[in-house]
Amino acid sequence: MTTHATGHFTFADWRETDTGQAGDGARIARAQVVNGYAGAITAPDTVCQYSIVYTTEKTGSFTGHELVEGELDGRRGGFVLAQHGSFGEDGTVHCSFEVVPGSGSGELATLTGRGSFTAPHGVQEVAYSFDYELAD
Repeated sequence: MTTHATGHFTFADWRETDTGQAGDGARIARAQVVNGYAGAITAPDTVCQYSIVYTTEKTGSFTGHELVEGELDGRRGGFVLAQHGSFGEDGTVHCSFEVVPGSGSGELATLTGRGSFTAPHGVQEVAYSFDYELAD
């Protein structure tokens, strides 16, 4: 049975470093990010790594992995989210994510699921939606 979960996360830290540029074209960067989750997911300090492609100074796409250690609807454990997204001229980020198969631990060892968020530029507290299942 699928459970629908919601909540929000807050960016606690964002450290971005350029890794290369093709002349005056696309630029690649990496970011190390710490988020704090509240709501269905409770995790005060996640660890996230992004690879970012800037196609212009304000637009691009990214992929990343986030290690979440805490609770999901009262069950303790951890899991990894694989994230894929893009951002446009107005700075709004659109991201979908899914639990990496086999990454669950503790009471979340059998976790599967996927979700999404939209983060308007400058907003620190971002709402997420997450549909998940836990096998018995």
